[in-house]
Amino acid sequence: MKKGIIIIGALSMFVACSKPVDKSSELDALKKEEAEIKSKISVLEASMNKTDSSQTGIAVSVETLKAATFKNYIDVLGRVDADENVNLSTEMPGTITEINVKVGDEVKTGDVLAETDARAINQQISDLQTNADLVNQIFEKQKNLWDQKIGTEIQFLQAKTNKESMEKKMSALKEQLRMTKIISPINGTVDAVDIKLGQMVMPGLASIRVINFSHLKVKADIAESYASKIKKGSEVIVRFPDSNDSLVSTINYVSRAINSNTRSFTVEVMLDDKKEYHPNMVARLNISDYQSTSPVIIVPVKTIQKDENNMSFVYVAEGKIAKKHLVNLGKQYNGQAEITSGLKEGDMLVSAGYDVINDGIAIVYKK
Repeated sequence: MKKGIIIIGALSMFVACSKPVDKSSELDALKKEEAEIKSKISVLEASMNKTDSSQTGIAVSVETLKAATFKNYIDVLGRVDADENVNLSTEMPGTITEINVKVGDEVKTGDVLAETDARAINQQISDLQTNADLVNQIFEKQKNLWDQKIGTEIQFLQAKTNKESMEKKMSALKEQLRMTKIISPINGTVDAVDIKLGQMVMPGLASIRVINFSHLKVKADIAESYASKIKKGSEVIVRFPDSNDSLVSTINYVSRAINSNTRSFTVEVMLDDKKEYHPNMVARLNISDYQSTSPVIIVPVKTIQKDENNMSFVYVAEGKIAKKHLVNLGKQYNGQAEITSGLKEGDMLVSAGYDVINDGIAIVYKK
């Protein structure tokens, strides 16, 4: 009998020990342990960042916030171009007999830069001039007779027709003579001479390039998604990576047509002719597509953190205590963020050490 009682008791103890563990109780215990560990970590960090024997707290750097105008820019690549950049060639095939300029020469509109062989045309003009003189004399004599009512009208009209026909032939030959010359259509500088004496040239073959360096500009293609944001007069910062030069200007021209192939539009910025720029030089344009209507608080993006609710916040020093401030963000550019609410001018933003502090923790300022 006693043996049966003992067996029943052992079975009861085994069943009691086999009951499932209460998971919620275990979770509460772990959370409590986590809170205690965090508290100990804060104490240790505070003791490690003491600035002297009389002050305790985590050492941080702070900066006083001031309101300013926030500007957002888009970055695009462009190139230097010239309004007056012409490649000249002869208008008639022929052999180069004269080159009147060299690279770097300043030229004016109408200057003859080079000539091709025009001996045949000059001979034709000389022969035609002899006949033209005779035709002009006959016309003058016939006109005098006709004025005196001598002779017939047919004779006068025939002499007049011959004179006018000869003038047209002479004009055509002189135009051909002009076409044997390479003439500058603009004021500018000779940038290239790609011909030599005795060389055979053809129309359309580039021979001499002339550029007016006083009318240079930067052109860039911009995605059509910015078409409503970029307008004539928009602020632009132009940088030249190869020369470490930059300037602040405004957009001079914005094309209204969207390129159907690239889905982009073109903008132009005029350059200062006091500096030395080169056509096809690479330029980087920072074009302002947004500007705050009034001064706002601006903070470094790196100081903005996210809490467990995915809310943005920063730490602000209030005396010797760090306080968590929830903030609403606006635009961001070049590592800076626009704060639309949550901060005010004069707040002391924790700019260094923000990643090792908590809300309400003691802090000291780094010198």
